[in-house]
Amino acid sequence: MTRRGLILTVYLPSFLLAFGSGLLIPTLPIYVRSYGVSFEVVSLVVAASGLGTVISDVPSGLIVGRFGRRPAMIAGCALLVVATLGLGFSRYVPELLFFRLLCGVGSSLWAVSRLTVLTEEIPSRERGRAISTFGGTSRFATFLGPAVGGLLAAKLGLAAPFFLYSFVALIATILAILFVRESPHRQGKTPPPFHFRTVPRLMRQHYYAFSTAGLAQIFAQMIRAGRQLIVPLYAAYVIGLDVGAVGTIVSLSSAVDMSLFYPAGLVMDRLGRRFAAIPSFFIQAMGMALIPFTHSYLALLVAALLLGLGNGLGSGSMMTLGADLAPKNEPGEFLGIWRLIGDAGTTSGPIVVGTVADTLGLGAAAFSLCGIGLLAVLMFVVFVRETLQKPAVVSGSPGK
Repeated sequence: MTRRGLILTVYLPSFLLAFGSGLLIPTLPIYVRSYGVSFEVVSLVVAASGLGTVISDVPSGLIVGRFGRRPAMIAGCALLVVATLGLGFSRYVPELLFFRLLCGVGSSLWAVSRLTVLTEEIPSRERGRAISTFGGTSRFATFLGPAVGGLLAAKLGLAAPFFLYSFVALIATILAILFVRESPHRQGKTPPPFHFRTVPRLMRQHYYAFSTAGLAQIFAQMIRAGRQLIVPLYAAYVIGLDVGAVGTIVSLSSAVDMSLFYPAGLVMDRLGRRFAAIPSFFIQAMGMALIPFTHSYLALLVAALLLGLGNGLGSGSMMTLGADLAPKNEPGEFLGIWRLIGDAGTTSGPIVVGTVADTLGLGAAAFSLCGIGLLAVLMFVVFVRETLQKPAVVSGSPGK
C-alpha cells in the first residue's frame, strides 16, 4: 500500500477518531454528573466504553476473519457515529450506559480491522515506522481533543462535543467506504466459518507467544495506564498542587511522549522491536521509582518527563509486536486475542494504583508500578524473541 493509501485508510481516520475521543475527556464526566447521579455512576458510565472494548476484542477479530477488514472497519466507524449521536440525545442514565458500551464495540471493530490492514499491507522492515506513526498521530489528536471539547462545551453546551465526535466519525466512515480495500488473499476464496472454536485453537497453536509476549504486553500496558492516574493523584494529594499545575505537568509529559514516535519506529525497523521496548519500559520504571521521592512541582515534572520519554520510545511497540506475531492466514482473529490481552493490562493498571493507594498510599502504588515495569523488561529480555524480519543477504550481490 502506498503512503497516500495509508494516510486515507489509516492515519486520517485514526486522527479523526482519536480527536473525537479526546473531545469527551474533559466533558463526559461533567455531562453525566449533570443528570444528578453519584460519582460512582459517573465512573461507571465513563468506564463502560472500555468494558465494551474488552468484551468485543475477540468477536471483532472473528468478524474480521469472517467478513473481512473493510466491512469491519466501516461497521466500527458507523457504530461510533450512532453511539456518539445517541449520547448527545440521551435523557436517561441507562441510555448513556448503552451508548457508551456501543462506543466500545465500535472502537474494538475499528482497532482490530485497522491493525489488520497494517499487518497485511506493511512489510516487517517498515512496520515499526508505519505503526509508530499511527500511534503518534493518534496521540497528537488526543492531545488536541480535550482543549477543543472543553471550549465547545463552554460555548454551545455539554452535548456539543458528542455531536462533533459523531460528525468526525461520519467522515472516517466515508473515508473507509471510499478508500479501504479488502485483503488480496481473500479474493476468490470462500470466507472461513464464524466459530468461537477458532479462539482456543489459535491460543493452543500460539501458546508460547501468548504466554510470553502476551504477558509482557500485560505488564507493559499496566504501567502505561497506571502512569496516567498516579501522576495527577500524587501531584494533587501528596504535593498539593492545584489543577492548573497538574495539567501543565501532564501536558508537558505528553508533549515529550508525542515527539518520539518516529525515532521509536526507526529503532524498531533498524535494530529490532526489543531495542525499543526494553529501554521504553525500563525508563518508565525508573520514572515511577522517582515519584515517591518528589516533593515539589519541579521534581515531579522531571519524573513525569521521564515517564513521557519512556512511553514515547515505545510508541507503537506492542501493536508492532502483535502484527509481527500474527499468522498470515488468520491475522484478524489473532489480533483480536492480542488486543484483549493488552486491554486487560490497560484495565488492570489503574485498579492496581487504586487498590495499593487505598491500603499503603500513593508512594507504594508508584513503587508497585515500577516493579510491574521491571517485570515487563524482564519478560522482553529473557522470553520474548526478536520479531523483526530483516531482508536476506544474497550471496554474491554487488558490493559484497
